[in-house]
Amino acid sequence: MHSVTVELETVSTMELVNALSTIATELAQREAPESAAACLELTETLVAACDMQESALAGFIGRVDATGEQARWGYPSVQAWLRSRLGMRDNRAKERLTLARQRHRLPEVCAQLASGDLPYGYATTITDSVARLDDTDCAEAETTLLGFIDQGFSAGKVAAFGRRIRDLIAERDDTEDTPDEDTKRGYDKSWLTTTRSLDGGRYVKGWLNPEDAAIWDGTLAPLAKPAGPDDHRDLPERTAAALSSVLSGGHKASKVTVICNLETLTGGNAPARLTDGTPIPAAQARRIALTAGVSPLLLGRGNTPLYLGYRERFASTAQRQVLETLYSSCAVRGCEVPGTLCEVDHVHGWALGRSPTDIDQLTLTCGWHNRFKHTNPDQIQITKDRDGRYVYRLLPPADARGPAIGVGPPGSIDLPDNPTLDWAA
Repeated sequence: MHSVTVELETVSTMELVNALSTIATELAQREAPESAAACLELTETLVAACDMQESALAGFIGRVDATGEQARWGYPSVQAWLRSRLGMRDNRAKERLTLARQRHRLPEVCAQLASGDLPYGYATTITDSVARLDDTDCAEAETTLLGFIDQGFSAGKVAAFGRRIRDLIAERDDTEDTPDEDTKRGYDKSWLTTTRSLDGGRYVKGWLNPEDAAIWDGTLAPLAKPAGPDDHRDLPERTAAALSSVLSGGHKASKVTVICNLETLTGGNAPARLTDGTPIPAAQARRIALTAGVSPLLLGRGNTPLYLGYRERFASTAQRQVLETLYSSCAVRGCEVPGTLCEVDHVHGWALGRSPTDIDQLTLTCGWHNRFKHTNPDQIQITKDRDGRYVYRLLPPADARGPAIGVGPPGSIDLPDNPTLDWAA
């Protein structure tokens, strides 16, 4: 048990966060009270406190986003940092980043969130609703949506009002989507129409049923991710580029590698798997083999040369096939770029003469982390997992290591051993 004494007028933000971390650690280790009524009241109080902390968190994230600090720590984007370093799901990372980026346009929302008068769920609902509005419409929408909250509407209803506001603005500006006969086709079958423009381009529109949409997402979504911090294309532009890459054969996105043993192919029941670990029933693996043929993948020196030494700078096609089988994603821990989109990396640096082009000296890293590794070698810790695959872990910048940065474990500030909690206002 620790005693925490905080002089609010003189304490630093770092000391406040450390004190809060210490309190949270103690609270997490305690059993819930026996009284259900007390638990209900404590839950409401704790959630309100957490919502106010989200206000401070938005300020921290906003500063990191504005300065690009996450890149120094080895993360290509703020969203990647929130996902990998803090373990946030993608939707929560987007939600917090949107709030951080919209704070300056929503003064009343931020003031009410910081004071505890507005729950976090309502705040993020409003920020999502106004993210695509200009400053004038944003200010009016903020007032309107806060009014709906005052009337007692749920967050879901407020979100619906936000969508309606966007529709009305689109109608006012004559930018709304006009329903046409295509909407009458139904949702069971996919369809696609193209119209050639006068300059030789094409307008494309259509609908994909759930099955075809899954194929679309599995093929194009990985290719449509930002190429790095300097990629300023929006999602529609990246999606179009991904589609063109697949149609032109510039990327082997249509290749499917199924990993299985010989027993499976000859009638056994052991499941196969895709390179990302997805299990494939034995019968389905045999059907794929019958329609696509079987290419042996030799993990040794056999008929396929996997050890090229220093004579060859670039990995061979056979080596890449092996690496894509071993690495479902970038070797950097927490990076989600699929292995099929990664670059082959010489683990210890081919140019330095320490890493030959041998299969056991190679791994896969995304383009951003490949460049980061070779420009910041002291920020990459290289280990191997129990299966012999390389694992890269990101380290803080040299000037941000040690206790000075204040990111140590909870309770890292000096606290006397006394079971009391004093708050000095």
